[in-house]
Amino acid sequence: MWSSAEIRKTFLEYFKERGHSVVESSALVPVNDPTLLFTNAGMNQFKDVFLGLDKRRYVRATSSQKCVRAGGKHNDLDTVGRTPRHHTFFEMLGNFSFGDYFKREAIRYAWEFLTEVVRLPQEKLWVTIYQDDDEAAALWPEISGIDPGCIVRLGEKDNFWSMGDTGPCGPCSEILYDRGIEYSCGAPDCGIGVCDCDRWLEIWNLVFMQYNRDESGEMTPLPRPSIDTGMGLERLSSILQGVDSNFDTDLFIPIIKRIEELSGKAYEQGEAGFPFRVIADHSRACSFLIADGVLPSNDGRGYVLRRILRRALRFGRLLGIEGSFLYKNVGVVCNIMQEAYPELKEKQDFIQEVIHLEEERFLLTLNDGLKKAEEIMERARQRGDNVIPGEEAFMLYDTYGFPLDLTEDMAEENHLTLEKTGFDRSMEEQRQRARQANKGEDLLGQERLLSEKLAGIAPSNFTGYEKTIDDSVLLAIIKDSALADKALNGEEVVLITARTPFYAESGGQVADGGIVKGQEGLLRVQDVKKLSAWILHYGIVEGALTTGEGVSLQLDDRARMDTAGNHTATHLLHRALREVLGEHAQQKGSLVEPTRLRFDFSHLKALSNEELFQIEQMVNEAIWKLYPVSTTVTAQKEAREMGAMALFGEKYGEEVRVVQVESYSSELCGGTHVENTGQIGLFKITGEGSIGSGLRRIEAITGRYAMEYLKQVEDELKKAALALRSSPLEVGRRIELLNNSLKEKDKEIEILQQRLSRSSSDELLNKAYQLNDAWILIEAVDIEDPGSLRQNAEILKDKLGRAVVMLASIKGEKISFVCFVSKDLLEQGLHAGKIVGAAAQVAGGGGGGRPDMAQAGGRDKTKISEALAEARKMVKKTLS
Repeated sequence: MWSSAEIRKTFLEYFKERGHSVVESSALVPVNDPTLLFTNAGMNQFKDVFLGLDKRRYVRATSSQKCVRAGGKHNDLDTVGRTPRHHTFFEMLGNFSFGDYFKREAIRYAWEFLTEVVRLPQEKLWVTIYQDDDEAAALWPEISGIDPGCIVRLGEKDNFWSMGDTGPCGPCSEILYDRGIEYSCGAPDCGIGVCDCDRWLEIWNLVFMQYNRDESGEMTPLPRPSIDTGMGLERLSSILQGVDSNFDTDLFIPIIKRIEELSGKAYEQGEAGFPFRVIADHSRACSFLIADGVLPSNDGRGYVLRRILRRALRFGRLLGIEGSFLYKNVGVVCNIMQEAYPELKEKQDFIQEVIHLEEERFLLTLNDGLKKAEEIMERARQRGDNVIPGEEAFMLYDTYGFPLDLTEDMAEENHLTLEKTGFDRSMEEQRQRARQANKGEDLLGQERLLSEKLAGIAPSNFTGYEKTIDDSVLLAIIKDSALADKALNGEEVVLITARTPFYAESGGQVADGGIVKGQEGLLRVQDVKKLSAWILHYGIVEGALTTGEGVSLQLDDRARMDTAGNHTATHLLHRALREVLGEHAQQKGSLVEPTRLRFDFSHLKALSNEELFQIEQMVNEAIWKLYPVSTTVTAQKEAREMGAMALFGEKYGEEVRVVQVESYSSELCGGTHVENTGQIGLFKITGEGSIGSGLRRIEAITGRYAMEYLKQVEDELKKAALALRSSPLEVGRRIELLNNSLKEKDKEIEILQQRLSRSSSDELLNKAYQLNDAWILIEAVDIEDPGSLRQNAEILKDKLGRAVVMLASIKGEKISFVCFVSKDLLEQGLHAGKIVGAAAQVAGGGGGGRPDMAQAGGRDKTKISEALAEARKMVKKTLS
């Protein structure tokens, strides 16, 4: 029986033997592609190659690509576990041709692999083609010998593929496996293109990319047609392992067995096994997403991960699993997949920690959500309504992570129904907001149009690793999105030169600044960007510049040196973080400027002062050891063998640049660096904090900026020492002694205030008068603190016994009132809240409280006597 690992290996070796370069799976987070939430197909990493924006050293490639379809255009989340073939995470086997071979070879390779290598029975295979693709209709019987009756023509919806609204597109041909009539839906017209039942299993899709579609919808043939194919490893495994479902393959069964152990229940086919299948699928998705740098959060990719994780936890509860458990499946996933993806095993501990923390967090949220759901249903019953509004179900879903089916289950238990229209409307509104926030397609379109305009312009040659000044020729001027021959004073333009020392913003490093000087004018460079093979200089013209003239390019070399020092410092910092915190502390982003650096990394808690000191010390020791910094350009495979680390979110070509700090660190990096760590001078951390769940940020400075910072700190310390009449090194101790002294003084003041309060209370008692059988004391006092005012009033009430006590005091422009009424007077109708309320109203304020104690405020301090008189009047009227 074929194992899934053998199938993957055999597929890649088959195409390698036929001239294809085996390309590693790209990360699940697409690099430099804002149009995609996750990598969802094998062709994603070759997208720029198909668009003509990137070139590779090979024209044929093959890969086994990690994919996630759980958000955006491709979302199979709600289908997972209900069918035998849908997943959030899966692997796509593919072979690609970039203008090399086309339909004939693609069809031959696919048929040969399926029928001769893995030996699927030919009579079980069916093929679909695009309805107008007569070429494919003729090639299939000729190459494979397949019965023409087993070739089905379908429309654009099923058999025509496009990258977007515009761009490369073409017909496709799907290969399906007939699992047999016993898997049929039983419909009289059951067949390919008619139904989507389990009998007809699509296993391989061959895309014939042969047209370019413009904005008007017109399609023109591509000069070099290409091939993009994709075959699900899980689906092929189910066929070759002779099982009914992907979930019965060796990719899932060990995980399901683990879930059986955790739940104490046996897995069954059909509806009873639904929770097992969901949890097994989601265990894989969560593990791979976290390994590729995604962490749970409230938006974007992190939100999708959080939803997948919480959905799995919900189904665990349905199986009777209490508490967190999903993290316990990570080890099983790693054991299954570690041969193909060793990075998963390397990050196992971190993946488990992230999942465990998120599970614990959700268990608290879930309990809150259950209470909220019960409140919603109780309100519905009180209204006499048997329908839960969809908007409220969406609130539970969006705020508490409540799956819709959970709300439906609870509604059914309470003999209520759920109104789905409102839920769907709210969901669509959220999608619209997300689409508004994502302008990636527009950006990609603009870049594609610009690339087309520059098609005849020679690529830029970057000389900035060796030079800060260079002479070149002005190849192109872009003005108002069009090519121009001349640029005049005050115009905003983009320049392209044959050679340039200017570094284009990339990898977190900001662009160089400086000037591009011609014979009659210059450009003050405000930004530099790279588009495919061209380096674009943005700025405003002074004088005039003309296409074809010689120019001198001079960058700000001091700022470049400062930037280089900061960039090398990030490499030293990255190594120190992994050394002190653990291998999970991987770079998730950075900013390198002349004046500072910022470094984002994965870690689940705040760094202690001791950890920060260790990290800072380790970086400075590397600086002071004067390590040489060298660069090597080599193939990506050789770079990995050298131990070079690839950074999160970076896009690498086949040839990569390795930056090595001797015996300390080695990373793939295209940025500019110092020649020796000693040139950095000094490294100082200025801040550390959280920027999201599981993400931390360190901010730091180096060189002269670090010295300036330390000088400022020293000056402030000296000022403090002078004020404290101590030495700078004794400031901390001196402040501690002063704080202790102040605390003692505060205690003394508090005791004195209490004594004064008692003394003041004794004097006030003389102003109390009797009304019937009650004592009345309503007076103004000189006590600004509200707490002391209340305390005094309560003391007086206790001393007088059967009494009404109201005190008023002025603080600034306002009056504070407090009133106490002894409980044995309440039955006579006296009410402290009404008394202070009446007084406060006279003074332009308001307030109230309990019958026995109340407080209020007035805005007009000149009315204090009138307010007290009103209070006395109300008390007299009530007791008379």
